[in-house]
Amino acid sequence: MAAPKSPRKGSLQFWPRKRAKKFLPSVNWSAIPSGSAKNLKGFIAYKAGMASAFVKDKTPNSMVKDKQMILPATILECPPLKIFSVRFYKNHQVAKEILAGQFDKDLKRVIKLPKKTPEKINDIKTENYDDISIIVHSQPKKINLKKRPDLAEIGLAGNFDEKFSFVKENLNKEISIFDVFNGWQIADLRGLTKGKGFSGPVKRFGVKLRFHKTEKGQRKVGSIGPWHPPRVTFRVPMAGQMGMFTRVHYNQKIISLGKTPKGGDEKLKNIKNYGDIKTDYIVLAGSVQGPAKRQLLITAPLRGSKMQLKKNYEFIKLR
Repeated sequence: MAAPKSPRKGSLQFWPRKRAKKFLPSVNWSAIPSGSAKNLKGFIAYKAGMASAFVKDKTPNSMVKDKQMILPATILECPPLKIFSVRFYKNHQVAKEILAGQFDKDLKRVIKLPKKTPEKINDIKTENYDDISIIVHSQPKKINLKKRPDLAEIGLAGNFDEKFSFVKENLNKEISIFDVFNGWQIADLRGLTKGKGFSGPVKRFGVKLRFHKTEKGQRKVGSIGPWHPPRVTFRVPMAGQMGMFTRVHYNQKIISLGKTPKGGDEKLKNIKNYGDIKTDYIVLAGSVQGPAKRQLLITAPLRGSKMQLKKNYEFIKLR
């Protein structure tokens, strides 16, 4: 069989191909259904690395039902979050923002903090607003990763009264993954890919290599367009930035949630390019974008996959 020809593999779906402005992307939380989400619709996590997960397949009608199998898995460490501020919306626009009363010292590395908070959450008249979201910050200092926390706006699940009561209860408190992920089977992963720097058109777009006696280089585009129109269009594969792009992995299967014991777990120590896992963690089937230590946003599924929801794995151990 002849080799299939593909002169260009790049997609114009992702354009322009340039470095993302921020590590944690913005999310349209109103488009994400609550589904199995409890309290929060998302969580900030840090990629630790990959491992092999021993599971027992409990999927009905599966060819390997009740048998042990090994899956490639990704471990994400999830230190507890704290609420930085509460946003009240009116007609899809921010009408008021209330800051939490107590701030961590490390937040000064990210944002200028006020000396006083003029308004409190109890002074708000809820009938003037129709939606609530919160801006949370991570605590990477707890996992000895860095001192600078990451901030992200995260939507809340439930009706307005449930959202408001959750905010009042958890203001100036820590929110763990067990308050959010219990009952979740799948999740979406949003974050940046590995940065590759300045790359040529062959690596960047999959352009076919030219004949070995071709003039002016083999790893170049044969034609950059016609004589007229007398300009080069943006569709022509060119050299430029590769990687460090915002991407979304939809419907990643959640295998296990865990809490590191006090003495530590040998299977969660000495992870390459990361170190030891010290707090709560989540194990996902398959790979996740980005290098080790990359911050990621785990969100409730935008559109759940029936095939992924049907899968049922009983977690045994990591290797």
